Amino acid sequence: IVTIKFLRDVVRYFMNKKRLIENILSLYLLQIVNYILPLITLPYLVRVLGPEKFGLIAFTQAFIQYFNILTDYGFNLSATREIAIHKENKDKVSEILSSVMFIKICLLLLSFVIMSIVVFSFEKFRQDWLIYYLTFGMVVGQVLFPIWFFQGMEKMKYITFLNILAKLVFTVAIFIFIHKASDYIYVPLINSLGSIVVGVLALWMVSKYFDVRFIKPTIQSIKYHLKEGWHIFVSTIAISIYTVSTTFILGIFTNNTVVGYYAAADKIIQAVKGLMSPITQAIYPYINKKVAISKDEGLIFIRKITKFTAIFTLVLSITIFTFSEEIVGLVLGPNYKNSIPVLMILSIHPFLIGLSNIFGIQTMLSFNRKKAFQNILLSASILNIVLSLILVPSFQHIGSAISVTLVEAFVTLAMFLYLQKTGIKILEFKHV
Repeated sequence: IVTIKFLRDVVRYFMNKKRLIENILSLYLLQIVNYILPLITLPYLVRVLGPEKFGLIAFTQAFIQYFNILTDYGFNLSATREIAIHKENKDKVSEILSSVMFIKICLLLLSFVIMSIVVFSFEKFRQDWLIYYLTFGMVVGQVLFPIWFFQGMEKMKYITFLNILAKLVFTVAIFIFIHKASDYIYVPLINSLGSIVVGVLALWMVSKYFDVRFIKPTIQSIKYHLKEGWHIFVSTIAISIYTVSTTFILGIFTNNTVVGYYAAADKIIQAVKGLMSPITQAIYPYINKKVAISKDEGLIFIRKITKFTAIFTLVLSITIFTFSEEIVGLVLGPNYKNSIPVLMILSIHPFLIGLSNIFGIQTMLSFNRKKAFQNILLSASILNIVLSLILVPSFQHIGSAISVTLVEAFVTLAMFLYLQKTGIKILEFKHV
């Protein structure tokens, strides 16, 4: 009864938030497509490519993800906030857009140089050099696609349209070009081409449908946005050490087949975690505006979202744990039985990450607690490195799963305790 009453209150609350609801629904439409299409392609790819080649692709993507993080530089949050605050001032929006895009292009060039040095300096990378360069196209596409602009303008329908287009093209191409394990090289090529085309279309939409223009950025503006994104950038690097780096470290200590077992289970978890993405992406600019007007009103809204997130993600986690064997058998096939214990360990992640997103990104960043947010994540990164060095050599993919789960639990608890201690109380305990 309490749950039904709470859900009814949430529905009534959102009914008065037309734009927020429109954005959430747009992103959920995207998420539905993100679920349906991988349900078709993931089982096909893991079976056709096998654990070894699937593991190679996963390892390559983990490596290239570092350059996605570098070129993002925290702008998906910092620039989103700036656009949301100044969205009515077209000149200011043009300045933000131009400065951020200039910085991202410079970071893209730096990323390409760094990647080339690494690939040709180590045999492990050099023997598969082509797949790294083909995968790097995804970084180019990400730089071109200003998702932070659309989020800040609260026009999620554009993101939805472009991403659905890319997913459809990718899905069709997989079945056309990939029929045997040796066709693995086409996977990054298809991903990169789709990403670049969508990025170009996104920039075209920005210039056509929004009254903004690209201008020559000033040194002062560039410095400002570098400073604004710095803490988030450092925090994102910290997050990557216990998320992206988990696959990367596993690949360094083991082989592509073992990486394939872990990556396949992690793909399932990433898909499930995506159920919360539409809400978290849509409410971030909304919460920032709310907190800027009234911190008390912003906190009230955050408390409502926290209750919904806790219930929803807990149900997801319990379901995954209970049916782990069936899920692996259905989605991945008989060659991935070693992924079952990994999925069981990772099953708690939707619950932990759902809450840590609310505590960290939605609350700590909105209340300008960037330094504390950064410190918690840096501590988590150090913890993950220590645990990985201890657990991965002995327990391989199981060790990676245990390590990253312990770190996620640490992050969630640390953020919650910090907020409670500093007076930003997500939960209010009534004294009897």
